[in-house]
This record gives sequence, structure tokens and C-alpha cells, in this order.
Amino acid sequence: MELDTDVPMEDVEDLKQVSTSATSSSTSGKQPTGITSIGGDASVSDAAAAAKKADLNVSSVNQLDQWIDKLSQCEPLAEADVKKLCDMAIEVLQFEENVQPVQVPVTICGDVHGQFHDLMELFKIGGPCPDTNYLFMGDYVDRGYYSVETVSYLVCMKVRYPNRITILRGNHESRQITQVYGFYDECLRKYGSANVWKLFTDLFDYFPITALVDNKVFCLHGGLSPMIETIDQVRELNRIQEVPHEGPMCDLLWSDPDDRGGWGISPRGAGFTFGQDISEQFNHTNDLSLIARAHQLVMEGFSWSHQESVVTIFSAPNYCYRCGNQAAIMEVDEQHNRQFLQYDPSQRPGEPTVTRKTPDYFL
Repeated sequence: MELDTDVPMEDVEDLKQVSTSATSSSTSGKQPTGITSIGGDASVSDAAAAAKKADLNVSSVNQLDQWIDKLSQCEPLAEADVKKLCDMAIEVLQFEENVQPVQVPVTICGDVHGQFHDLMELFKIGGPCPDTNYLFMGDYVDRGYYSVETVSYLVCMKVRYPNRITILRGNHESRQITQVYGFYDECLRKYGSANVWKLFTDLFDYFPITALVDNKVFCLHGGLSPMIETIDQVRELNRIQEVPHEGPMCDLLWSDPDDRGGWGISPRGAGFTFGQDISEQFNHTNDLSLIARAHQLVMEGFSWSHQESVVTIFSAPNYCYRCGNQAAIMEVDEQHNRQFLQYDPSQRPGEPTVTRKTPDYFL
């Protein structure tokens, strides 16, 4: 993938001009079979329990282990295997909630953006799954060279260890965004058609949009929405659709914290900026101790905002192979103590090294 020269901010207004092929393939409003509401309410609880707790049969486990071994060598799966994997993943993800409950201890991770070797470094730093519980807050594809392998690996791990790893949706898990920032082109290059891109972008519709760690840490990719005052309102959304250009689901995946108070217009062209007063009120209303989110490059890998009521975690070191940033993950233990583990990019011969640092406001 040829990286853009100055890594511009991702303006949704520009993306609206993308070919309508993305819109025509959108699954807006569709519901998974047998579900009357996707909000995770009582109407699906029995079916959810049955589906999620159903043991994988031996052949499925063996198949997944073979795929994981292959992917761990940074070798993409065959198209037919991607189809099987996505079908298996839908069987798991369709019953997860918009606000997916997660228990401690857990290690919370930010953007990885197709940097597969750095994802392997993340698992070395944080510990292997399933020995360590993981929560990823979106943006698995685009920008990096190995989006196919990265998202395939994480989805395999999710299906193999559904109660040990949680994968949320980011703003890049979208049909329109991936046509601009690399994943679509990578699928064409590696498979010769857009079939694998369509399989994964259809699967993205099923990813949960937020998670709640032990009822205290609210995790999501972007930030808050002026249309969402309570976590229960998130539970009522229909997430099984392409990420909208506006509205509460869009905001949860696109918004950013800001030094100014109140709500502001986002320079990204989607979502909002929100001030400390907004974060503190949301945390108070919902009895939260922290909002954890990703979505923004921060040079140390993590950054506190709003008097430590919000933390940004970014897990793609040397982002775009040139930004020179560290990456970080956040461990939360049984007593809700937090520890940040920072790491540098893995060494890979023959790939670009950092040439200059880019200020975070460009990303």
C-alpha cells in the first residue's frame, strides 16, 4: 500500500464521494436470523446463552488451530477458508451485546491498523491468549501492509476463544473507509477479487460497538455522543449495519475528547469533540470510573484526558511505519488497578523505518 504523503485527517465528507458500490453492498438494517432486537436485551438472552456457550466440535477446533498456526506465520488464509471463518464468527458475534460485558482481569488494546508483526509483539508483551484476556477497541485494518492477516488472526482467536477475547468495531471497520485507506486494495492484490473484502466488511456489521469492564470501565473506539446519556441507550441501538455518517452509532466510533468544554464540531467530519464536563457527567450518570478509547495517535501509546476520566490507548507502534510513536496496552486487574505496558515496533528486515515524526493532530 502506498502511504499518503502527509497522513491527512480522515474527512467523511470526502469519503461520501466514494463509489456507491459500498452503499449497494451495505446491509443497513438487517437482523441476524432469529433475533428480534440486537440491543442485547432479554429477548435474545436464552438464544445467546445457548449459542455462545456451545462447545466447538473437535474438527472445528482443529481447523481453527491450523488457521491460527498459518496466520501466525503471516500467511493469509485461502478465500474458501475466510468464508468458513466469517460464517463461524457470525455465529458467535451475532449474540454479543452492543455493550458487551467483560470481566477483569483484562488487557485493553487500541488501534493495530494492519501492522501484523506488531500485533504479535503485543501478544508477547501482554501474554498469549487465552492465558491473558484481551479487549481490542477496533481499527484492525487499513494503513498497514497486513490488514488481511491481522483481522483474520483476531477473528480466528475470537472464534477459538470467544470468552477470552473481545473485538469491538472501529471506524475503519467500514465499507467506505476501507475502500480509501488500504484494506480493499490489499484484498484485491492478495486474492484477485473483492470477495474477501466483502466477507469481512459484512462480518464487521456484527462486531459489538462498546464493552463494559466489570460495570466500571466503558470501552469504545471513538467517544461520546450528544444523543447518548446512558449506557442503556447504547444497548437499544441497531448495530447490524454499515457505520452511518451521523447519529449515535457514528459518534461512538468517531468522536474525540477535547480541552474545550461542551460539544464541538469534529475536524474529522464525523462525530463530535467533547469536553471534560461531558465526560464527568457521563461517568457520574452511569456510575463509571473511566472511559477507555482508541482512535487517536498518541506518541507515548497512552494519554490521559479530562482529569483522568478518559484514557486514549494506541497499540500500533511507529504508526504508518514512520510516525515514531510508542504503542501501549492497559492491564486492569481484579482490584481495578491499571498498568500500562509500552512497546516499540518489532524488528522486520526489508520494511520501512521511521523517517520523520508526525504530530498527532494530523491523524
